[in-house]
Amino acid sequence: MTCSPSERLERSQDEFERRAGEFCTYLRDVRNLSPNTIRAYETDLQALVEWARREGVDPFHVSHGQIREWLAELRGAGYATTTQNRHLSAVRSLYKWLVSRDITDEDAAAAVASPKLSKRLPSTLSDSDVGRLLSACSDDPEGLRDRALIELLYASGARISEASALDVRDVEVRQRQVRLFGKGAKERVVPLYPRAVEAVQAYVRDARPSLSCCSGRATNALFLSSRGNRMSAAALRERFERLVELAGLDPSITPHAMRHTFATQLLDGGADLRSVQELLGHESLSTTQIYTHLSVERLKAAALQAHPRSGE
Repeated sequence: MTCSPSERLERSQDEFERRAGEFCTYLRDVRNLSPNTIRAYETDLQALVEWARREGVDPFHVSHGQIREWLAELRGAGYATTTQNRHLSAVRSLYKWLVSRDITDEDAAAAVASPKLSKRLPSTLSDSDVGRLLSACSDDPEGLRDRALIELLYASGARISEASALDVRDVEVRQRQVRLFGKGAKERVVPLYPRAVEAVQAYVRDARPSLSCCSGRATNALFLSSRGNRMSAAALRERFERLVELAGLDPSITPHAMRHTFATQLLDGGADLRSVQELLGHESLSTTQIYTHLSVERLKAAALQAHPRSGE
């Protein structure tokens, strides 16, 4: 029995959706990407599938123009340029995978230019800003936990998701270092300054046991909620934002600003770019290079402020 064009299109769309699911399984089982990254791929690729169904497009035979129309729809829906680029990156990866497995020989997404990002430099904090965050921490068990979190982020440049994944044993007190597990479960070791080690020690010794007792089951997690459970990245981010509010800082400051601050201070202190790349866990050196621009901007500002003729 011959299928109608609409039936063939629907079958192709169903097959494409199934292949997108296989691709996400490959990313999880073979590439060993993090659950958060897998969820982002699933969300972005499902959005493409839904667009193809809505517009009557066969995703196995999509054209460059149609990909651009899809991007224009994302832009029209108010998606940030970074989000548009993330969607396009996910789609490019999927088509590249499909071609590598001879599932299709068409890859229109590869030739579509990425939306241009603004050249906005990442936000950073001053040492006094960090001091205000620490002063906003209370003296109860949750406050000791918050103080340990701030010191650890400031000392290591850890992503908030990496802080959430930490177990107590990952902070090696004698060696004054922390083992972080980044994207793709890649491990890196970052040295800690003494004050950060002391803050974590104080929390683990004086506060974590009382928080742990609030749960009915044991856990190795470093950062515990008031109920004794591992704090998720979202929970830690929410707590950080509350401290920002209590400290009276710019509400746009996020935990990632601590990472930017860490990187910029290393470069300002004379660290080479490769070392900063390793400490941040960046796969590509180009990702780290943004901080060289930020460091230069800070030097310019300092020079203008200090020069006797800068006010003329």
